[in-house]
Amino acid sequence: MPKPSRPSRKFPSRKFPVFSRSSYPEYLRIAAILRTETVGGALLLAATAAALIWANSPAADAYFGLRDLKLGYEPWHLQLSLGHWASDGLLALFFFIAGLELKREFVSGDLRRPSRAAVPVTAAVGGVALPAIIYSAIVWNQGAEALRGWAIPTATDIAFALAVLAVINTHLPSALRTFLLTLAVVDDLIAIGIIAFFYSSGLQPALLLAAVAPLALFAWLVQKRVTRWYLLLPLAAATWGLVHASGIHATVAGVLLGFTVPVAASRRDRHPGSNPDGGTGDGGTGMAERLEHRLRPLSAGFAVPVFAFFSAGVALGGAPGLTIALADPVAVGIVTALVAGKAVGVFGATFLVTKTTRAQLDDGLKWVDVAGLALLAGVGFTVSLLIAELSFGSGSAHDDHAKVAILTGSLTAAVLAAVVLKARNRHYRRLEAEETRDDDGDGVPDVFERSEQDG
Repeated sequence: MPKPSRPSRKFPSRKFPVFSRSSYPEYLRIAAILRTETVGGALLLAATAAALIWANSPAADAYFGLRDLKLGYEPWHLQLSLGHWASDGLLALFFFIAGLELKREFVSGDLRRPSRAAVPVTAAVGGVALPAIIYSAIVWNQGAEALRGWAIPTATDIAFALAVLAVINTHLPSALRTFLLTLAVVDDLIAIGIIAFFYSSGLQPALLLAAVAPLALFAWLVQKRVTRWYLLLPLAAATWGLVHASGIHATVAGVLLGFTVPVAASRRDRHPGSNPDGGTGDGGTGMAERLEHRLRPLSAGFAVPVFAFFSAGVALGGAPGLTIALADPVAVGIVTALVAGKAVGVFGATFLVTKTTRAQLDDGLKWVDVAGLALLAGVGFTVSLLIAELSFGSGSAHDDHAKVAILTGSLTAAVLAAVVLKARNRHYRRLEAEETRDDDGDGVPDVFERSEQDG
């Protein structure tokens, strides 16, 4: 008599949520970052407006004369215009912060878990790839020079995006804000990789190799938790200068320096008064987070707005000049890629991940929320302006048209995102109230305590 077949054991696949709420310490850290970036976004918009007004006023020659004023020491390849000092020098600080943030997220933040990292990383890749494809398809017949701008619409400007959220007064849930920040950081990293590999020229291997020495010494000092600025700053400047002279864009040095900073808190970080530098411990906070906390206001409040001031000034030539600029296929490609390419790329990649893995949207969120965030990702500004200058050369016709397109595309994406997100604002208010409710009065909102128990 044949043996009865053993029933197959089926194990239900456990779903994990995407856009889920982070831990409470991470929530507080992200909130502090976003407050700084929101203020920085307001300054960024003010600097952009000032540049556009000045560049289109009777005193326009004074603006362009200031932007093109050269300072520095030529034998060291450092006689640069003020505009180049802003893009090559000040933005190195911006990318240093991006390097710190990315390393921290993947070493000790929520993104150290592949299940949480998969969606924002995949969304960032989709939000880079599709805009590049759309732009290239539109300008394909315009020649090699136009094609050099393929990377312009690939980046998301977190400060600009947060300024939009502040203007429309939306109560976006913390999970969506965290996703937006992570998305921006990841595609900034992709952008700096693109800059290093595709927009470098006249490579000098000997100088690039020489940059390893100050970089290695900087890394050794920070690994020893040495934080004295008069030791670290000269080494950082030397690394930056040698990378700049080597033909690699100098902002790459910022990311490399950021990657060397340790994330985990050392023993002396956890014990106040034992820091050999003469300082005190910082309650277990790692060096990367401390540096980020100190330097982010300088980056968001000074470096990026100054860069925008020198980069965004374009002589439009009135309505006829604006029409001519936006009719350029380069401008058409940038606007289309920022508005449609970014939105479809980010949304499509997120949808694909959730449908092909065990991921699912967190409770309380719908796909319309993802759509609004994907539209907001089309707000590209700082890195887009930088790549435009690298693609076409500052002051060229394509460069000016590209800058007009970046502004137009970013504003269009911002308006569309505002419409979608504002329509959900009543629901977001309820989620925000839940995230601040503390019935037991222990200082930690109840919803975070429940999340830790469930996790």
